Amino acid sequence: MKVKDAMHKGVDWVNPDTPITEIAKLMREHDIGCIPIGEDDKLIGMVTDRDIVCKGLAGNGFDAGRAQARDVMTEGIHCCREDDDLAKAVHHMETLQVRRLPVINKSKRLVGMISLGDISHSTSGDLLAGCVKSVAAHH
Repeated sequence: MKVKDAMHKGVDWVNPDTPITEIAKLMREHDIGCIPIGEDDKLIGMVTDRDIVCKGLAGNGFDAGRAQARDVMTEGIHCCREDDDLAKAVHHMETLQVRRLPVINKSKRLVGMISLGDISHSTSGDLLAGCVKSVAAHH
């Protein structure tokens, strides 16, 4: 199975100046846990619900009314290609200990997101179990 057969299609990204409050509303509205961050037509990072809490709200002097994506985002981006085998993407997630990966096409354009939930609906229990064990390990 290919990543494109399991992923969520049509993912949008926001720029690093986007207010955290707007990002949180997008997460709630779309029932998602992360938002890719892009600048100059290039993905540069990711904001997860955990980033907002741990790097933002739990930090000293954090002002949620003024905070932007750049203040809490995890910089750098790891992704997979839509034509990758799903097992390869799962292995990549295990290695990185991440629950989600952006998916790009041959033109390096964001076309979707693959998550543990997507994998759970699309693959064998053995592949999923290994991924969950690695991703859920304390790090």
